[in-house]
Amino acid sequence: MKKSKANLFGVIGLGRFGTALAISLAEAGKDVIVVDSNEDKVKELRQYTEYAFVTENLSKEALKEVGIQNCDTVVICIGEKIDTSILTTLNVVSLGVPHVIAKAISQDQGAVLEKIGAEVVYPERDMALRLGKRLVSNNFLDFIFLDDQVEIQQVAVGDRMIGVSVQDFNIRRKYSLNIIAIEHGRSTDIEVSPDYRFVKDDIVVVIGKVENVKRFERDMAE
Repeated sequence: MKKSKANLFGVIGLGRFGTALAISLAEAGKDVIVVDSNEDKVKELRQYTEYAFVTENLSKEALKEVGIQNCDTVVICIGEKIDTSILTTLNVVSLGVPHVIAKAISQDQGAVLEKIGAEVVYPERDMALRLGKRLVSNNFLDFIFLDDQVEIQQVAVGDRMIGVSVQDFNIRRKYSLNIIAIEHGRSTDIEVSPDYRFVKDDIVVVIGKVENVKRFERDMAE
């Protein structure tokens, strides 16, 4: 199969993580090669992609036969079977795929996968960290964790903000944060006017350093 690498993704292993990833890519309009040894799982994905293959053997030759080498990005989603995960990752890397991502369930497994040239993700750990952060948040609102230092967070306005304009409250000066949206009820305004005055039950969506977001949250909860 010959396709432009920039438009082709590979997903090897159709557990919950791999299946959800493959469907997400396909629904975004991307061409996806999916590979698994379970025929039922592969059949289920054929409604999303025409490149769905049952492969018992994940050798270099078998992967080449289904066209994995044509992908720009391949994600190996078989973290639970550590030996298979490592060998498959090695085979994909050796086929010259530019961007190889491998799921890992332990730091040791991740260290090996990184050494052979893969970017490593820890889905369960990352989800646990996100859930933990949400649970300890004062307002239990959603957030997006960008990296160890920057996040996007929803924060309910405090009493001190009500009736004050965006310009006068000046979140950027006080907290070094930027407002990217204001939510009220079911509406979201992403074109925030400096003259807008905060009202009760407003939620501001801010982006900035984690420590500044935390300080802002604490002040709003007082």
